[in-house]
Amino acid sequence: MSDLSSIIKAYDVRGVVPDQWDEGVARAIGAAFAEFVHLESGATAVVTAHDMRDTSVPLSRAFAEGVLERGLDVVEAGLGSTDMLYFAAGSLDLPGAMFTASHNPARYNGIKLCRAGAAPIGQESGLVRIREWAEQLTDEQGSRLERVPERVGSVTGRDVIDEYATHLRGLVDLSGLRPLRVVVDAGNGMGGHTVPVVLAGLPLIVVPMYFELDGSFPNHEANPLDPANLVDLQAAVIEHGADIGLAFDGDADRVFIVDERGEAVSPSAITALVAVRELAKGAGTTIIHNLITSRAVPEIVREHGGNPVRTRVGHSFIKEEMARTDAVFGGEHSAHYYFRDFWRADTGMLAAMHVLAALGEQSRPLSELTAAYSRYAASGEINSTVADAAGRIAAVRETWGSREGVTLDELDGLTVQLPDGAWFNLRASNTEPLLRLNVEAPDTARMRDVRDEVLEVVRS
Repeated sequence: MSDLSSIIKAYDVRGVVPDQWDEGVARAIGAAFAEFVHLESGATAVVTAHDMRDTSVPLSRAFAEGVLERGLDVVEAGLGSTDMLYFAAGSLDLPGAMFTASHNPARYNGIKLCRAGAAPIGQESGLVRIREWAEQLTDEQGSRLERVPERVGSVTGRDVIDEYATHLRGLVDLSGLRPLRVVVDAGNGMGGHTVPVVLAGLPLIVVPMYFELDGSFPNHEANPLDPANLVDLQAAVIEHGADIGLAFDGDADRVFIVDERGEAVSPSAITALVAVRELAKGAGTTIIHNLITSRAVPEIVREHGGNPVRTRVGHSFIKEEMARTDAVFGGEHSAHYYFRDFWRADTGMLAAMHVLAALGEQSRPLSELTAAYSRYAASGEINSTVADAAGRIAAVRETWGSREGVTLDELDGLTVQLPDGAWFNLRASNTEPLLRLNVEAPDTARMRDVRDEVLEVVRS
């Protein structure tokens, strides 16, 4: 049997093309996905979209062939961002497949799959079964799938970008927006396609950077989580005297914010800001945050009458917890932002619009506005390459576990709470031989002390 475990990960499909997967694998995954959603929910069609990478169109078409062979129809939404695909899956009530490798380098591609209504599919909720069926099909031993289709499906095209833009603008009150100068770095990714449509007609002077769709990423990687990829935007904000800078990742489902000084704003501060705005609507009190967001987030949520719920890192966990608790909003420190009004899916564009609205309805600069949501010193995520991740985590647990006043939890990796308010989380990567460390403390000096002490144990 073929082994697709190297590309079908905990949350999605991701790998190098054609070394790890190609159109034949995409066709098998399409057939397996079609069978899965039909058996689970009776689905009769699947909606697809793709990003600007050279391999995205052929892979999405091969996937569609697999879907059609299983008797389901395909609705092609065409070129779009991942959150546009979620909009299509939500508004059309269809399972969906987005062809993108997000922030990964040009030689990668992938698929983000969802159920009808943009509901998540993760390893524990369907991906394992889809992988097993696709593995059988790639062996060319004939279909092991459970149903003989009575028909071959058909393909229709549907351009949803205008409907997507209209829907987003209906979720944020932009009526009080003052004129703002906004620099947007699309990183040659899908933000260059969606931003002009969504922000059209607003009192904004948009300064575009790298809006040309180019899957070779000629200017910088489309990964704003790496500070090196924010440098151009930070310089441009200062050069143009802008009020704010927005940086989108390759598939534009994440957004990073730069203030008028050219300083990056913590995604935890953005989570708290948007959470307060969502709570003010009075339509719910639960806010989801993952365990590496700043502890300022649950503090601020409680101060505004909300109920913060802490969860593991990862979109499928957040979406499932949002569904369970009927949360109005969820945020991750990686700059994924989830909205109940957007089928509990993540959308960088809607988060950006909330920040623009918050900035534009008052007169203070962004740095002053966000200062109220930034209370502690954070390290950011620090990666360490290790041969024995479990052994290193055990060494850290042993080092800190016996100290007075220290509490440990293992919701996701190891989180250590120190008696002076400092804390850190150490967790293993799902896909690489890495340990990821996040540290937060009341001040920068204490944060550095904790960071250096943990890293000494991890890297010894």
